[in-house]
Amino acid sequence: MDDALKQLEALKKIAPKHPQSYFYDAQLNYQRKEYKLARESAQQLLRLSPNNPGSLQIATQPEKPLAVLQQHLKSGMQAYDFVIIDCPPSLGELTRTALAHATEVLMPIQCEFFAMEGLAQMIEIIREVMQSRNGQLEFGGILLTMFDPSLELTYEVEREVREFFGDIVFQTVIPRDVCVSEAPSHGQAVLDYAPRSRGARAYAELAHEVLNLA
Repeated sequence: MDDALKQLEALKKIAPKHPQSYFYDAQLNYQRKEYKLARESAQQLLRLSPNNPGSLQIATQPEKPLAVLQQHLKSGMQAYDFVIIDCPPSLGELTRTALAHATEVLMPIQCEFFAMEGLAQMIEIIREVMQSRNGQLEFGGILLTMFDPSLELTYEVEREVREFFGDIVFQTVIPRDVCVSEAPSHGQAVLDYAPRSRGARAYAELAHEVLNLA
């Protein structure tokens, strides 16, 4: 819960000029067809559609919020070179809807034991969406995160994932780095907060790897 609150506060700091620009507020305006969801951020050429705790109603009343998300994804994607949808680590309808409108999926996995247990379930959901969309959704790759070279478990998870999935696992790994954890509390991306940190360098390397594979 503390991490979620930090992320929410960080998003508010990144887009301070538009305090009402959250996905939940778009739900309230759904019937009036007000689909101006993305707002300018502190970063040049970057627009955000941050969420807020009110959208937790999706869990109990999913129909209208999912319709809002579908409308935004259908109408807004063509205006951008890249649209990144950050999904919750769950198998709910919000994740399925995002997958149904995406062209490529990148799946992060923490280098921890319990993360492996949910991997098979998520792979199955992705496979179902890929089959239902006749190949319109591609598997972009698996990203190893929270990589701690001081732990043997880290190397065990990496070895198992790479042996099983092969080339679809990115060569870049995201290390466990305190700067990555601290950056949201300062309302900054890690590339701005600590550009020379291990985490920042790793995310820059990941961006280059993704673009080279495109």
